[in-house]
Amino acid sequence: MADSISVRDLALKAKEASQGLGAMSDEERQAALHAMAQALRAHKGAILDANALDMEAAREKGTDEGLLDRLYLDEGRVLDMASAIEDLAALPDPVGRVLEERDIACGLHLQRVSVPLGVVAMIYEARPNVTADAAAICVRTGNACVLRGGSLARRSCVAIAGVLAAAAEEAGCPEGSVCIVDSDDRSATDELMTLRGIVDVLIPRGGAGLIRHCVEHALVPVIETGTGNCHVYVHASADFDKARAIIVNAKTQRVGVCNACESVLVDASIAEDFLPGLFADLAEHGVLVHGDMRTCVAATTFNALREDLIEEGERKMGPLSVTPATMDDWGREYLALEISIKQVSGVDEAIRHINRYGTGHSEAIVAEDQQVCEKFLREVDAAAVYANASTRFTDGGQFGLGAEIGISTQKLHVRGPFATEALTSSKYVVRGEGQVRP
Repeated sequence: MADSISVRDLALKAKEASQGLGAMSDEERQAALHAMAQALRAHKGAILDANALDMEAAREKGTDEGLLDRLYLDEGRVLDMASAIEDLAALPDPVGRVLEERDIACGLHLQRVSVPLGVVAMIYEARPNVTADAAAICVRTGNACVLRGGSLARRSCVAIAGVLAAAAEEAGCPEGSVCIVDSDDRSATDELMTLRGIVDVLIPRGGAGLIRHCVEHALVPVIETGTGNCHVYVHASADFDKARAIIVNAKTQRVGVCNACESVLVDASIAEDFLPGLFADLAEHGVLVHGDMRTCVAATTFNALREDLIEEGERKMGPLSVTPATMDDWGREYLALEISIKQVSGVDEAIRHINRYGTGHSEAIVAEDQQVCEKFLREVDAAAVYANASTRFTDGGQFGLGAEIGISTQKLHVRGPFATEALTSSKYVVRGEGQVRP
């Protein structure tokens, strides 16, 4: 769209649409969402064709596997996007909720009511599904949206946005309710961030560089979605099988996502007994380990034992890939089949390490000692903390919020997976009978 219309004009179009969209009834917005879901199903072939071109171009650029996984669409993923939109339609109306109500001293009746934000701008990288999630959440909440997908996913995002915009308009939403910046020019992103008074909120979703750029240069309010250096801490009381299953799931179930485990902490008192089994699991999945000195020594012993077992014909497995960790590894989001492992003295050191190097996203402890679990849950500073569960559950759909628009690691306005309620503000509605202030 930006080839024929400036970013500012696109945002002004969305601003105008937001007035009519915010006035639509719950039933009208629900009907629009169902129409959008059906349109995705009906046009999945065209969407997949566009995605295939994006994937081909990305591979030619040497894009890493984590980003390719985020970029890739198949029929199942498109159908999941459609189902997520329908799930949103089934949620209670987030607009017009009475948040507070009372009579004040002079006899005025006061209500605080939820209202749409207005125009939501979304800047994101190689995640075509974000196009559908953001557009649907905005329509559900009565907000118009201006979307800016990354260059790697440009064709996919434009195809999805075009389908959704047409369906929304056919269902009665004002023209401009769903807009996308169709341009590879980075200046379009910077212009979108400066449209104070037109854009009501900006939500960046992507890598640390994108988020930092938006926070530092935006002139409009920003909801910061964070990167995920997520930890799993294995306490001395942990059930080893449970811990291994949680780590493998959190690391390998899908590597290119922000709630994947990037760091493992293990109590040194159990490392000799616990690590060989974990090493076998990680070797089986082809995970590269960045280990502290004690972990590297344990890995060397593991690989030597592996050679002995192969010679005796007792067990066949590939070697564990291991490299000494640097200080940078403790804070790194790999988004790949890589993980850091550090041995710690106990829960206090684990909490200190996580609060220093974590990104405030999702952190987990595996322990049978419930007092230790509660200490961890209480003292770790993150948007989501888990006891005996994978960090992969930090997701709007898993939390029952419907499709999410992001996972916030900041503390003001919203934190953690956020969807409909986070895209509303409030206003005071005051009813009187002629009162004047003395």
